[in-house]
Parts: sequence; structure tokens; C-alpha cells
Amino acid sequence: MNKGCFLTAFLLITCFLQAQVSFVNEATNLGLVVTAGQTYLGNGISFCDYNNDGWDDITMATQEDYKIIFFKNVNGIFESDNLNIPLNTSQQKQVVWVDIDNDGDKDLFVTSNTEGNRLYLNNGNSNFVDITITAGLPTGNFESYGASWGDYNNDGFLDVFISNRSEMDAQPNYFYENNGDNTFTDVTAQAGFDNDSHMTFCSAFFDYNNDGWQDIYLSSDKYFNQNFLYRNNGDGTFTDVSTSSNTGIYIDAMTTTIGDFNNDGWFDIYITNTPTDGNVLFRNNGDGTFTDLAIFSGTRLHSYAWSAVFLDADNDMDEDIYVSCEYDGSNPPFRSSAFYKNRGNNTFQNSLDSGFVGDAAKSYSNAVGDFNNDGFPDIAVSNINYQNMYLWENKTINANKWLKVKLTGVLSNRDGIGSRIEISINGNKQYRYTLCGEGYLAQNSNTEIFGVGTHDVIDYVKVTWLSGTVDYLENVNANQLLEITEGSYSLGLNSEFKNGFSYYPNPVQNTIMLKAEKTIKSISLFTVLGQEVYRGSFNNLYAEINMSNLDTGTYFAQIEFNDTIETFQILKD
Repeated sequence: MNKGCFLTAFLLITCFLQAQVSFVNEATNLGLVVTAGQTYLGNGISFCDYNNDGWDDITMATQEDYKIIFFKNVNGIFESDNLNIPLNTSQQKQVVWVDIDNDGDKDLFVTSNTEGNRLYLNNGNSNFVDITITAGLPTGNFESYGASWGDYNNDGFLDVFISNRSEMDAQPNYFYENNGDNTFTDVTAQAGFDNDSHMTFCSAFFDYNNDGWQDIYLSSDKYFNQNFLYRNNGDGTFTDVSTSSNTGIYIDAMTTTIGDFNNDGWFDIYITNTPTDGNVLFRNNGDGTFTDLAIFSGTRLHSYAWSAVFLDADNDMDEDIYVSCEYDGSNPPFRSSAFYKNRGNNTFQNSLDSGFVGDAAKSYSNAVGDFNNDGFPDIAVSNINYQNMYLWENKTINANKWLKVKLTGVLSNRDGIGSRIEISINGNKQYRYTLCGEGYLAQNSNTEIFGVGTHDVIDYVKVTWLSGTVDYLENVNANQLLEITEGSYSLGLNSEFKNGFSYYPNPVQNTIMLKAEKTIKSISLFTVLGQEVYRGSFNNLYAEINMSNLDTGTYFAQIEFNDTIETFQILKD
């Protein structure tokens, strides 16, 4: 082999090795020596920064007669934390950190299938008070599993949907509206949810039709129970669109995992199942319907699958999938977990060589965070049978960069739950949707991680909040935590968005501003009679037009790019 061929082969092998996704269990080495005991159908885990110090912490639900487990993250190492929380020794199911009063302190909601749910209000300095009764939330045992939080009426306060599942009694789900004064009102029937028992494991608030209102999807256990998609009507009620959307399936559904695996701006749903029929990957078609791509995409997985997460494991600009399973791997046909590498063409590679060495536990719940703040997502997994938890550290080595985004709401809820984050690099877009209580009994980090490949600069970051406020930042450097407070980079509520560009304000009094994803060459303004009243030449992504000298009325603007021409209407006040 000549030197040129040898060098080429060496570089190819090196690139391949560098691109290989790798996860290693470092729980014990990081101070996470902990077991949740032996719980029926698993126990939940949270990978959320509960003390707002910028480091993702670990909270774990446990078996009956065990206390809730808290591990504080201290610069990438975990320490057992004795928070001042009233003793809870029920069999906890989900532990969710949620700011119910928008005061900047995380409160804690705990579901249980043995003794009832509890809401602990954080009075500051991690001093917690049980306000379940005074808040108007039910205290009886409804055999609750999941609790997802969202703002269904866009009033700035997070509401809660509680998923109940009983094998013996009829236990309907409950939906409670946050009144904004630390009390809640049962609006289950008023909002349009029935009082039937569906054996629901969990739900997810997300905006499936991108209309600015949070919809809800429910995963129900057993083949005789239907999954449901409820569309938010924007008036305090929901409509069951399960049939028309093609999502009303009958399977042993466990998780409701939300992501955008094909980067088309329409959020998809991944649902886990038993080996008989396998998992479901619902691609959002953008027209109110979904298509199951599990078989085509290679993500069906025939095992007893429970929690799942979307994450860009190698920061290559598309989301992969990790799944936890009830099997321990001793029976080869049935996996203990699965990792699916996104190929970027609606298919995934069923990867068996991405690390996860030693995964021999029965696992039910997992969550994504970034415990060492290196920009590569890690995975925390809760196991049963007294097995120690897993902390799968992402040790992927490549040249890819990242961007982390953390939101603080002002008009919207404090943690920006329900926000849509969009980034663009050379016209290639990615989207994230912020949730609170997701997957199977899980909670991911409040900080969203985007992989940006080898790019040093993100062309723009756009956040659309539930309030309608849109924040827009240009030329954002990679490899940083970007903290965005609602309204700090606002385009205003009267902004308009077209294909590849935005303009604001509209109506306009003096100056109209334009931002585009590609270079603006020229802009012309015409009256309704076709008379040209302005023409300007540009050679950048940003333009301003002074319209103060023009008469009030309607104008048509024509914006010219290198390859296209777009026309839009402007109203001059």
C-alpha cells in the first residue's frame, strides 16, 4: 500500500472511530450509589436542576417504606441531599419539579399508586410545605402514575393532567387548572375529558398542530384501552381527535415521548409497547394526521419497552432514540435497552455498539440531562430489583459542537414550558418543545441541547412562547449555554413570518425591519395600484425600511434573494 492510500485509510478509520456514539455507566464513580428497591412497574426519575445552580440533579421515586432520593450535582459529582421535605414513604411513581407559582423556586409534585399524590411548595431556601389539601388537589389513592404539566389556557400558570391506572377499580384521569394562587380546580369534565377508566400510564402536553395551544396525548395500558389525542380548542375545552389523527391505537402503551426526529417543525410521538406488536413511531404529517413509521424506520423493538427519550447523542443535528426495557438481557431476543441512531432519512440504525456495556438490569424510567455541562446529553436510568441506578455518561468523541438553551418566562410560565425553540444553520432547521413531566414517569432537564455539527455559528435562534411573544437572536456562537428571558429579544406580537424571513412590526408607523435566513439583494414597495414608491439594495440578512414619509394605507413589498422573490403585504398606519 502506498503512502497516499495508507493515509486515506487511516483518516477514514479515524473519522469512523471519532463518530462512534459511546455511553459508559459512571453512576458509582460519580457518587450515585443508590437503589430504588423493588417496585411494581418501576419508579420515576428526574434529571432536573432542582436548586437552580446550573447543574442537573437527580431525583428518584422509590418503593413503599423508602424515602424519595435526592442527589445534588456539585460540579459534576453527586452528593446525597437531605431536602427539607415532609416524609413520603408511599410507593412513589413520578417525581416532577415544577414552579407552580412562578416564583423561581422549584416545587415538587409526587404521584403514588398506594397512598395518594402530594404537592410540596418550595417557600425558598429549599424549605418545603405539603399544600396538597389547601391546593384543592385530591389526596385519596387513585393509583396514579404519570403527571404532566402544561398551560392549557395560556394564562401563565402550569396546570396538571394526572394519569391513573388500576387493575381492580375504575380510576378515571384527572385534569386540574392552576388558579394562580396556589390552588387548583378540577376541570376534567369541563375541559372535555370523560370519567371512564383507561388505565392511563402517562400523558404529554405538546402542540401537535402548531396553533399556539397545548394539546394532550395519552398512553393507555392493555389492548382493550385506546390511546387518545385531544386537540386544544383554545377556549378551555378539548376535542377528541384520536380517530381522525390516526393516533387512537389499541396497544399496551407505556411512554409518551415527544420530539421532532425529521426536523420538519411538526412534533412526533414515540410510544413503547410489548414484544407482540412492538413500539410505535408516529410521524406528524403536518395536516392533523400521523403515520406509524416504526417498521419502516427500524424502531419497532420487540421487547417489553417502557421509557424512551429523544436525544441527539452525537450532536450531528438530528435526534436519536434511547429505550429502557423490562428484560435484563439474559434472554437474547429481548433487549434490556435499545439505542437507535438517526440516519437522517426517516430511518434509524439499531445500534448494538454504542457502549451501554453491563446493561443487565430491568429498567422502566429514564431521563436526559447534561450532568457535566459538556454539551453532550447523558442518560439517567432507574432500575428495579434493588439494582443500582445507571448514569450513562456520553463519552462520544467527535468534532461536533452544541448549543444549550435555557428559558425564563415572564408573561408565560417561569420555566417556559410549552415553548417552541427553532434554530437554523445554513437553512437546516431543528426544533425542540419544552415539557414538564414526560416519557414514562420521567422528567428531562429544563435545558434543551441542540447538536450543531461542526458549525461554529448558529444563524438564528427563535423562541415562540405560549404568550405569543417571539424572541429572535442572530449569529449565536456554538458551545455555549444561551439563557433567554422572555421578551429580551422580542420581535413583538405583531411580527409576521414567511418562507425564510420575518418582518415587523406590521402594521408599521415609521420603520419596518426584516430578517432572513439568506442574503437579501433588494426590496421594493408598491402601492395597491402598482406604483413603485421605494427601492433599496442590500447584501445581508437584515434590512430596515423607513416608511415614515409614505401615506397611510396598504403596500406590497417585494423582497429579492439570489434565487427567489417573495411578496408580502404591509399596512402603514
